[in-house]
Amino acid sequence: MKKERSGSIKAVGLISGGLDSTLAARVLMEQGIEVHGLNYATGFCSNAQRRAVERPGEAPHRLRNEALRAGADLGIEVEIVPVEKEFFSLVTHPKFGHGANMNPCIDCRIFMLKKAKGQMDALGACFVFTGEVLGQRPMSQHLSALQTIEREAGLEGLLLRPLSARHLPETIPEKRGWVDRARLLGVCGRSRRGQMALAEILGIAEFPQPSGGCCSLTDETFSRRLRDVLAHQVPFEPGTGDSVLLKVGRHFRVSHEVKVVVGRDEAENVFLARHLAGKWWFEVSDAGSPLVLVQGDPDPPLRRFIAGITARYSSQKGEREVEVVATRDGTREHLHVAPLTDEALEPHRI
Repeated sequence: MKKERSGSIKAVGLISGGLDSTLAARVLMEQGIEVHGLNYATGFCSNAQRRAVERPGEAPHRLRNEALRAGADLGIEVEIVPVEKEFFSLVTHPKFGHGANMNPCIDCRIFMLKKAKGQMDALGACFVFTGEVLGQRPMSQHLSALQTIEREAGLEGLLLRPLSARHLPETIPEKRGWVDRARLLGVCGRSRRGQMALAEILGIAEFPQPSGGCCSLTDETFSRRLRDVLAHQVPFEPGTGDSVLLKVGRHFRVSHEVKVVVGRDEAENVFLARHLAGKWWFEVSDAGSPLVLVQGDPDPPLRRFIAGITARYSSQKGEREVEVVATRDGTREHLHVAPLTDEALEPHRI
């Protein structure tokens, strides 16, 4: 079919840096489509959180921004768009509900695609594309969900999914000849064999492990801790150290108003030490000790309980009594306590 639009055809696409979105972009580029990538920074990216906790010897590929890496490999611009505060309201009150954890997958796709539509209009692009694969994810990539997402985003007919296009109705770009449907794909289901084979054919060697995911909201432990934050009305600023803190250490809710975070290693202790201002923190002097950060203002009995937690995770956990130093700004207390038992701690673990 003859193209009904003069000049080059431009498309904007959601680029995560994962294999599927990279392949979707490349498939369109093979047809001469000019691609502009978008990546929405929600504040819940696992890689961004890893970068905040500087672990010696961390593999460089685990710390890089995969969207920017993919853009560089593809030779396209990928725009990083911060949306942390706006996105968080969607996490707490999703219209279409959560997945197994705190992941609002359908609302997330709609949110990002509405944003992409605005960018499409601003850039004079013709359509939007994603790397979604029919049947790959149970909540957001079955046919009904894909149709709902397209409709709710205001992109009916203008949302192309190149990897599964042959299983989906023709879009406007295909009907108008901007894109050759015969050169799009018919990938379907949860297996990644087709994508891996295509990556080899196209010479795409750099990508994170397929299906590994980057969103902390799909993680059970992170989600449990975020629910605790919401249940106890703790101030939370997405995209800051607050998000990273939910990934760091052991967490214990010791009262409605007070939670403690116990560093598990030196890297986590260093991270926690950057957040001490105005807070109580606990440590066993002259011993191998976690840094224990307190959120809230514990009274004296609670401070003794927290000291017991600190002693339990120190190198002196086998002693009958341990001296723990509690500090807040210029105030210091020396507490002599017995290390708490795991049985005493378990009801408080988040």
